Amino acid sequence: MAGPTHILIVDDHREIRELVGLLFEKEGYRVSTAAEGRAMHAILKEGGVDLLVLDLMLPGKDGLTLCREVRASNPVLPIIMLTAKSEEIDKVVGLEVGADDYMVKPFGGRELLARTRALLRRASRPVPTPPPDENRVFRFKDWRLITGSRELESADGVVVPLSTSEFNLLLAFVEHPQTVLTRDRLLDLTKGRDATPYDRSVDTHVSRLRRKIGDPAANPEIIKTVWGGGYIFTAEVRPE
Repeated sequence: MAGPTHILIVDDHREIRELVGLLFEKEGYRVSTAAEGRAMHAILKEGGVDLLVLDLMLPGKDGLTLCREVRASNPVLPIIMLTAKSEEIDKVVGLEVGADDYMVKPFGGRELLARTRALLRRASRPVPTPPPDENRVFRFKDWRLITGSRELESADGVVVPLSTSEFNLLLAFVEHPQTVLTRDRLLDLTKGRDATPYDRSVDTHVSRLRRKIGDPAANPEIIKTVWGGGYIFTAEVRPE
C-alpha cells in the first residue's frame, strides 16, 4: 500500500522549512527538509520523493544549479522553485532549467498548496499519445516533425530529441498554425485534461522547445508570445 505523498523542502532558512513543512504535514503529506544541495541529493537518492520545493538562493550551489542536476537524473519529478526575486528574468531562467512552477516570497499557504496539488495531479496522469499507426509529417522553416517516430528532424537530417511533453506541444502548434492558443487551450491539447489556474508547464516547455528549434527567447520568430493571450505559431506549416 502506497504511503502518503512525500514532499522535500530545500531552503537554508530554518523558519521557512518549518513553516512550509508544517503546512504540508497538516494536509497529510510526508515532509523531508534540507538546508543545502548535499542533503537534498542524499534524500533524493533514497527515493520516494514525489515533489520538490526548492529555494533559489542557497549556500554553495544555488537553486538553479541544483534544479539542473535534479532534472538530469529525474526528468519527471515536479519542482516548485521559491525565490525572493520578482524580476521576470529570474522566473524564466528557473523554468528553463527545469522547474515546473515558481513562487515569489512572501507567498500564501493556500496558493502553495493549490499549485502543489495541481503539479501532483498532472504528474499522476498519463500524457495522451497519438495512435501508433498514425504517421504524419509536418514541415515548417527548416524542420520536419514526424509523428509516427515522434522525431524532429533538421534540414541536414539531424534528429533533435524531444520529450513527450515537448513533442505534444509542438504537434499542437503545427496542427494549429497562425492561431492564438491560450495556455488553457494548449493544456487541453497536450494534457487531455482540464487546466488549473496555477499550471505553468506550458511556459516551461515553450522555453525548452524554442531552444531546440533555434528560436531566440529574446526575440522569437516561430513561437511568439501573445501577452495576455498565450502563444502563436507563426511559421508556415506544410503537411508532407
